[in-house]
Amino acid sequence: MTGANLTSTVLEFDDESEIAEEYLRRGWTDGLPITPPTPDRVRACLAAGGRSPSDIVGTEPTKGRVITAEKVAVNTVMAGCLPEYFPVVVTAVEAMCAPEFNLHAITASTMGAAVLTVVSGPIAKELEINSGVGVFGPGHRANSTIGRAIRLIIINATGSASGEIDKATLGHPGKFSWCMAEADEVSPWPPMHVDRGFDAGDSTVSIFAGLSGTQVANHHAQAPEEILVSFRDAMFAVGPTQKELIAVLCPEHIGNIRAAGWSKSQVQQFLFETSQRSDADWRAAGEVVPASPDGSSRMVPVASEPDNVTILVAGGAAGAFSSIIPLWGGGAGSQSVTKRMQ
Repeated sequence: MTGANLTSTVLEFDDESEIAEEYLRRGWTDGLPITPPTPDRVRACLAAGGRSPSDIVGTEPTKGRVITAEKVAVNTVMAGCLPEYFPVVVTAVEAMCAPEFNLHAITASTMGAAVLTVVSGPIAKELEINSGVGVFGPGHRANSTIGRAIRLIIINATGSASGEIDKATLGHPGKFSWCMAEADEVSPWPPMHVDRGFDAGDSTVSIFAGLSGTQVANHHAQAPEEILVSFRDAMFAVGPTQKELIAVLCPEHIGNIRAAGWSKSQVQQFLFETSQRSDADWRAAGEVVPASPDGSSRMVPVASEPDNVTILVAGGAAGAFSSIIPLWGGGAGSQSVTKRMQ
């Protein structure tokens, strides 16, 4: 595999300092400098994933663009990934190409979604993917470069460059890089991939079309009900009848919820019940809510079912700050996808 022949045209430069500027000029980056994707670096990625350059990782469903392993490897190198990160990026690309994820729509939409990548299982610890302090921030190579590789693939392999296909009105920083792991050692519950039918020993990659999150703070409460009611206004901001949204619970909040013996389903049920308002109140807040068939007022929830609230445990041990993350199209227009790593 290390001797695999690459299929792309190889550009030649006098020195590496010219490469980043030329890639920027051609629109092949996210606006930041890149690691030059030399043939040796690309081959190292392919070898780490046991892939041949021409292997088809996926096909973008709308535009029909074929994404080969070589294209994934080139962008993985550009992002600054170590070769061992390559299988995670490949699995994320496979998930992105699933029709239910609706990749073209989320990358072309003015709503400005980013791909949130959640890595679960043993591989997360092997690659030191951060689940703790500053989980959505800088400072961790695996998180930063894996998330960035996915964005570069969206730009270069699917053609969704900003201002061209990507028409986000505002966007958000997650469009540069957004990758995390779950804090399994803190959570009292099975990780998300187990909830989705995978074995605990499986390593999986899940992707979500995430909009910018809203931070939820509650430093004084200890009872689960008093903590979770703080999420209500953040959930109201998401809008009614969501098919999926994410609640990221920090360790301080989880510690009190664990002490009370609450299950994940109890948390989901409470969030479902506490985040309901009348259809008249929704309309007064600017939301379009159809009238009930008999014209009477009714209570309309944010999440259309309790299970539509995906619970993730992550964050630093200090600070009672959690988050609500809405999804593009209310979680209906784009469905999250989880793939097991091979």
